[in-house]
Formats: sequence, C-alpha cells, structure tokens
Amino acid sequence: MHFTGEHECKLDAKGRMLLPARLKARLPEGEHTLVVLRGFEPCLVIYPQSAWQKIYDQVAGLNEFTAENRLLQRSFLRGAAECELDGQGRLLIPKSMATYAGLVADVLAVGVANRIELWEPVQYNQYLTTDAAALSAAAEKILGDQATRDFNFPLHRN
Repeated sequence: MHFTGEHECKLDAKGRMLLPARLKARLPEGEHTLVVLRGFEPCLVIYPQSAWQKIYDQVAGLNEFTAENRLLQRSFLRGAAECELDGQGRLLIPKSMATYAGLVADVLAVGVANRIELWEPVQYNQYLTTDAAALSAAAEKILGDQATRDFNFPLHRN
C-alpha cells in the first residue's frame, strides 16, 4: 500500500469527509478501519489499521522506564482514534482533532507513503518548501549515496 497525491476535500456540517477514491482504492482489501491521530506538524495523520498496528507495536514496545520513551509514547499515542469508513466512504473526523489541525471546511488530503495527511490548505502551503536548492540539498543528504547504492542509479560523468 502506498498513498500519493494531493486531493481537495470538504468537511460536512457533521465533521465527515469523503475519502478520495484514489486514496480509498489504495487501502488493503476489506479494510475499513482507519486510525486518525495528531501529526507532528499541525495536521492529522491517517493510517490503515494494518499499517498502524506496525507503528503502534514499535512505539508501545519502547522501554517505559526511559523518560524520553514515555514522552514519545504519551504524546504520539494520545488521542489516536479508530474511525470506520461509512457506506459512502466518509470518515468522521473527531472534533478535537479537526480543531488541532485547523480543519473547518476545506481539507487537503495528501498521500505520503504509508499514510494520509489531512491539512488545512493554507497551512499546508506554508509547510512546503519553495526553495528548490534547499529541497535538492535535503534529498542529496538523505538519499544521495543510498539511492545510488540501492537502486544502481548510473553516475553521469562527463
């Protein structure tokens, strides 16, 4: 499962959002339970139950006798809510979470690998980098040698 793309959505008066068809199609077959939690940035993060279980196991399995681990467990896991897609493919966003992310009416659903992020569109644009050189430097730092090694990208030399 992998999620990609930016999808414009709307919250209805009851706080429900129709999950875009392209994202819904990427859910594991028969999986209608999603886990919604607060993101590290002011957005919400949605995981399919199967992907969430792996993350939960990793975070819950941390040594609870370390203060840093307890802080991560407490902060990351608080408020995680299991939400079911209804018959029309809508997801009810808990009100406290919508408030945290500033979601009122317009929502941008962004596919990011194993998760979907829900952003208020103006905030999302503020978090994107518009500096191509900074983005290139980050990609080189994070993926540079790894991409060449793992994917056998040819080195272009003149």
